[in-house]
Amino acid sequence: MAGDGRTDPATEAFLTHRNLLFTVAYEMLGSAADAEDALQETWLRWVKVDLEQVSDPRAYLVRITTRRSLDRLRTMRRLKEDYVGSWLPEPLLTAPDVAEDVELAESVSMALMLVLETLSPTERAVFVLREVFGISHEEIAAAVGKSSAAVRQIAHRARRHVEARRPREAVDPSQARAVLESFQRALETRDLQGLLDVLAPQVVLLSDGGGVKQAAPQPITGAGKVARLIVNGLGKAQIALAGEPTVVNGNPALLVRVDGEIDGVIAARVEDARITGLYYVRNPQKLTRIASETSLTLR
Repeated sequence: MAGDGRTDPATEAFLTHRNLLFTVAYEMLGSAADAEDALQETWLRWVKVDLEQVSDPRAYLVRITTRRSLDRLRTMRRLKEDYVGSWLPEPLLTAPDVAEDVELAESVSMALMLVLETLSPTERAVFVLREVFGISHEEIAAAVGKSSAAVRQIAHRARRHVEARRPREAVDPSQARAVLESFQRALETRDLQGLLDVLAPQVVLLSDGGGVKQAAPQPITGAGKVARLIVNGLGKAQIALAGEPTVVNGNPALLVRVDGEIDGVIAARVEDARITGLYYVRNPQKLTRIASETSLTLR
């Protein structure tokens, strides 16, 4: 704060762009906790900058956040090699305006975030900055320490890789909600046929327990296998299970309660009115952001 009670220019600029910086970091890292740490590091660097030498605070802050996130992404890549079972992005409870922004909702969807996991750290940074935030090749080059020509090549390679793996088309939120409602009914009633009706033949189930909660150690593929796993697992447990519709990462999802306690979050990839991907996050360390909304923005 300035001495007269006003916010000083550095703080004001950082607060103005904070939601954007968090979104950049989260899309690069898939972890809200690590994104927050990257922002803290950005702030510590930012307050040491001579603002008179900065012509565009937004671009400068994005550059710092990108570098800090890249450092963390490389470290996380090594840690994930020792992660127990499947690793899923940390789900965020998001405000309605995120769901209404089709471009933003797709960019933070669990399905696309998992595709981004298959990129190298530099490819992911370039793809996120260019394809999601529309940042120029020149600005990206300054952020990732590459030439503009190299960034163009990386962007082309990353875009081709993502396009080959991302959902074919954006699904209308109302259709996704309807599909999840059908899944919820079948889930709560242990209805095997109901599950088979809503699951695509080659549906893939990924569950993340982080070594703390029970989860399938490997992806489960096929409607029959996934449906039987759900029905048999719940039937043996003799538990009271309920799904609560919510919006996670800008897309319809289910908050799952077991015997009244939060057990996890189920996000889904929906294509042609069927579920092609189920993502069940049970790791308690990744459920801290589902109690209050997280503000995300592309601007």
